[in-house]
Amino acid sequence: MVARRNPPADHARHLPMTSLLCYNSAMLQLIDISKDFAGNPLFTAISWHLKKGERVALVGENGAGKSTLMKIIAGLCEPSSGEIQTARGAKAAYLPQDGIATSGRTLFHEVRAALSELLAMEEELHHLGQELGQLPHDSAEHETALQRYGELQEQFRHRGGYTMEAEIGTVLKGLGFSQADWQRDCGEFSGGWQMRIALARLLLQKPDVLLLDEPTNHLDIEARNWLEEYLCSYPGSVILVSHDRFFMDRVCSRVSEVWNHAITDYHCSYSRYLLQREERVTALREAKRRQDEEVEKSEDFIRRFRYQANKASLVQSRIKQLDRVERIVLPPERKRIRFHFPPAPKSGKTVMELRGLTKSYGDLAVLDRVDLVVEKGERVALVGHNGAGKSTLMSVLAGAPFQGGERIEGHNAIADYFAQDQASVLDATRTAYEELYADAPYDMVPKLRDILGAFLFSGDDIHKKVGVLSGGERNRLALAKMLLRPSNLLLMDEPTNHLDLFSKEVLLDALRSYDGTVVFVSHDRYFVNGLATRVVEVEGGALVNYYGDYEYYLEKKERGTPAASSAAARAAVPGQSAASEAPPPPLPETTREERKKGREEEKQRKREEQGRQKQLAAVEAEISRTEAELARLEVEMNAPGFFDDPQRGAEAGERHAALNCRLEELYGEWEALS
Repeated sequence: MVARRNPPADHARHLPMTSLLCYNSAMLQLIDISKDFAGNPLFTAISWHLKKGERVALVGENGAGKSTLMKIIAGLCEPSSGEIQTARGAKAAYLPQDGIATSGRTLFHEVRAALSELLAMEEELHHLGQELGQLPHDSAEHETALQRYGELQEQFRHRGGYTMEAEIGTVLKGLGFSQADWQRDCGEFSGGWQMRIALARLLLQKPDVLLLDEPTNHLDIEARNWLEEYLCSYPGSVILVSHDRFFMDRVCSRVSEVWNHAITDYHCSYSRYLLQREERVTALREAKRRQDEEVEKSEDFIRRFRYQANKASLVQSRIKQLDRVERIVLPPERKRIRFHFPPAPKSGKTVMELRGLTKSYGDLAVLDRVDLVVEKGERVALVGHNGAGKSTLMSVLAGAPFQGGERIEGHNAIADYFAQDQASVLDATRTAYEELYADAPYDMVPKLRDILGAFLFSGDDIHKKVGVLSGGERNRLALAKMLLRPSNLLLMDEPTNHLDLFSKEVLLDALRSYDGTVVFVSHDRYFVNGLATRVVEVEGGALVNYYGDYEYYLEKKERGTPAASSAAARAAVPGQSAASEAPPPPLPETTREERKKGREEEKQRKREEQGRQKQLAAVEAEISRTEAELARLEVEMNAPGFFDDPQRGAEAGERHAALNCRLEELYGEWEALS
């Protein structure tokens, strides 16, 4: 059974100095935690701590145990052995990846119920107010009730009781709920929106330790931006698992990697962690190579001289040396999808054009007389809040019917469409191989196993039924089908859903090297920023173009730079219809000037970023030196008899305090630069 307690004073006195430092600032501490499943170890005697206010990204391979570790911290899963210690009165709350659904209450009352303690205080204040109105003013009961009312009112005010409805509104709006949604029954919301409801409840509870397992899975870009800002200013500690690299870079200042039954800490951003991890693994490989050489020499010596009496002592010495060697274990190679799209057939300069196109659902015009020109080689990202019409526009580009206007395919345009629910249209009764074989041209059949292998379907995996595949496996299979026939226009609606960070990176590289045209929708901002050459915002039935990457789009939005949509421009000209209007030139002069200015601004941003990275590297190096010096000093101070010399002990204590102060300053500089 797991023990959760605060360290008693008598126990703390006997701890080494490093442990005392952790106790003084730790919100949570894991001590020798182990977890086995059917005899297979997931964690083995891991020790780890979380400081107050820290925001930690938990990373690792699928199946490494990230979610299990979060459940152990939340108290939802018992470790096989070990102890969990928390700060006095600290509470942890956990948001799983999925599986939460609620109904029977309106949205507002459901999330309001998360504030149960405040609601109980509000109810008590109401009863005390009624009681005070009935008691005589000169009675002892009146004085006692009045004192209790004053204390409770101050607590209620301090904990935000008088602003809780405003707080509820802020959280619901930030997560994408409209005012009209507040009175809807929770049972009317789909699975993705159910998870937003659960997230809203959790954020309003404000636990001391917030445990979030893939919180961005069901959020659009706007909601992710809001959650990112909210967590950056969250007063408690945060542990999160996410496949959104951009999100982790912005929110987390520490990365904890779960690997090989243990946890390794990196006090840096996720992007920096990738570099540091690679350096660490490279160093480990070299150290293991040297160690293997030494072990092989010793084993060869033992084999050659084992039975020679005059070498017996030397042989025994080598055997003892080998027994004492702590073998270096290398992290396993990460499984990554590996593929390239087939060479794109040549197309005309204009690949696809929409003129005055209208798409409606009943009385709702999702696209209202929009114009769009997609040119050869472009990577166009469609952005906008959920329900704005991104998937509708994508389906129209792919050939779905519409009510008005024109859809004009360019010369020799060959489109391939990856729908948002592409994985769900796969035949669940087929095996992975059969699903690929059913759509494969004759000349591709010999390559099917190679394609499946590139998408991590190997051995018996290719004979798994589609119906039993995970969401990520189905998505990978749907992507594999896009390699069967060459195309020069890829229309991709949420291709990164259910893909892990490394698979997203491979897909991004494949699309960057693709020589055709790409129009895509993604809520992964790192993916959008890494691929897009143009951002098209879908909003209010209109399209607004931003000729640059995602950061350029954000900068323009933050500045409030006006950008006119084609529908708005037509509306400003009385009597002019979409049918009679000549199509606008694809790249007007103002657009070229804007793109040139955007490129210059991008170069300036890169120069500033390079300077910041240099400063960051210098601070990180200084942190490493200071931490190493502190560690050496603590080893000396923990040695028997060190404090027998009072002067030496005093000097060491002063040095220890100075090093800790210096570390605090360096961490402050690092956070500012990050």
